[in-house]
Amino acid sequence: MAVGARSGRDEPEERPERPAAEQPEDAVAGAGETAGDDEAAESPQRSFWKELPLLIGIALVLALLIKTFLVQAFSIPSDSMQNTLQRGDRVLVDKLTPWFGSEPERGEVVVFNDPAEWLAGEATPNPNVFQRVLGWIGLMPSADEKDLIKRVIAVGGDTVECAKGGPVKVNGKVLDEPYVFPGNTACDDKPFGPLKVPKDHIWVMGDHRQNSYDSRWHMDDETKGFVPNDKVVGRAVVVAWPVTRWATLPVPDTFDQPGIGDQAAAAALGLAPAGLGVAGAVPLVMWRRRVLTGGRTAG
Repeated sequence: MAVGARSGRDEPEERPERPAAEQPEDAVAGAGETAGDDEAAESPQRSFWKELPLLIGIALVLALLIKTFLVQAFSIPSDSMQNTLQRGDRVLVDKLTPWFGSEPERGEVVVFNDPAEWLAGEATPNPNVFQRVLGWIGLMPSADEKDLIKRVIAVGGDTVECAKGGPVKVNGKVLDEPYVFPGNTACDDKPFGPLKVPKDHIWVMGDHRQNSYDSRWHMDDETKGFVPNDKVVGRAVVVAWPVTRWATLPVPDTFDQPGIGDQAAAAALGLAPAGLGVAGAVPLVMWRRRVLTGGRTAG
């Protein structure tokens, strides 16, 4: 009966606690994890503030690289490109493709540096420090840069002209220009041409023809109204602000009509036979010299 009375219902005897050195390894490890969790709860906040200056620095460097090599924002300061662009619009300009040798093409809207004091006498904005910093890293248009925005009408090798009462013609092809401001004429205020566009230059015009001091008005300048390709910053690809006017800026179909680029292509084809002739003549001359030299040596 005494054995039956100890069937497991009695409370276990209390045992003395063993030193930490004698405790099982898993118990010690568990205690360490608990302490570590408390420290980890505080570490993210401390590390964030330590890394914040580094994150800001990296963001500024990336913004500057993007502005320099990829995309930059520009503000439209005038009405010369209405209705395609309105005063105050912000456009994003592709600066990457020129780094790979791409040149301006007919119909593109491009931003370019002032080639010959086209902006002389224009008022210069006076931004505050905050605006200057944002402009420097490319998050806002820079007020210090003297840039213009126009549409490329003709490129190097093209012949461009526009008689009073008539349309603009490129290489003899009439341009259908739906982008011209309603009520404007193609060039009645300043007829021109025919003019041959020099190599590595472009002829530009604003879409608001009667409110645009474009190539037509600078034919007496040192550049004769032509803009050097190396002055082109890049192509405007999208209206980014305000959001209600978000739109892309594609090349109008009129610049894709057959034959508009025939003259430039013909010039290239005209040089092709001469180039092929030289390429074929060089090996023959070299072979003949070797034969003659070999004959003299053997004699």
